[in-house]
Amino acid sequence: DMSDYLWFEGIPFPAVGFEKEIIQEACDKFVIRDEDTVIITYPKSGTNWLIEIVCLIQNKGDPKWVQSVPIWERSPWLETEVGHKILLNKEGPRLISSHLPFHLFPKSFFSSKAKVIYTIRNPRDILVSGYFFWSKTNLVKNPESLRTYFEWFLKGNVLYGSWFEHTFAWLSMRERDNFLLLSYEDIKKDTKSTILKICDFLGKKLEPDELNMVLKYSSFEAMKENNMSNFSIISEDVITNGLVLLRKGTTGDWKNHFTVAQAEAFDKVFHEKMAGFPTGLFPWE
Repeated sequence: DMSDYLWFEGIPFPAVGFEKEIIQEACDKFVIRDEDTVIITYPKSGTNWLIEIVCLIQNKGDPKWVQSVPIWERSPWLETEVGHKILLNKEGPRLISSHLPFHLFPKSFFSSKAKVIYTIRNPRDILVSGYFFWSKTNLVKNPESLRTYFEWFLKGNVLYGSWFEHTFAWLSMRERDNFLLLSYEDIKKDTKSTILKICDFLGKKLEPDELNMVLKYSSFEAMKENNMSNFSIISEDVITNGLVLLRKGTTGDWKNHFTVAQAEAFDKVFHEKMAGFPTGLFPWE
């Protein structure tokens, strides 16, 4: 029984905060403007971290905005009821977040000059992160065990569908000028270079002290402390058990949770589904 989800064109969405009409409207009618910046990820790929970095870049490292306005208002979610409404009423260049798969993304985007930042992350870490994240909420069907969730993940019976399909389709854009591909692993390994890469892509220039401020306020510690970024202000009645958004912020945690058989099964599926991409594209492989 997958009734704990809102299903739309074969993709499971959370049952809380989403409506079919809104997703349909996002796909068919929403107009992406040339001056918009869109952050797209598969869930649990470091989305909020990236949003925080981009918000800080836009404000030259000044933390006032990120410390006073909730993250989902700074970069509203295109496909949620709340986010969609905010975006429709927003003047000027917008910062937009989305987990939408390629085929459900606004058609208007494909003829626009809007800039997209797409972040990928080792799907094994995404699986483990997602399991610990979702199993504590009422947003999805409870997987009961990591073993069950592992099976669901490989089949794509998880929020926003298959990681393999999501990534495969979005990576078809990677040669475009208005598409920046980042990996969670690279952001983690060398945050400074990543920030400079994003600045370059967005046509922003930071002075050395501004760059240091962006680094400081986008750190795991700073975000964990920032109530505007750690989802602590969402009330209990909306999401049971709260959202522990920033659990570990590490890479390679999957090794603490997968069995040898699971690791082998995952490798097999990964190499089947992602065949044809250059080896260097996935920094964790």
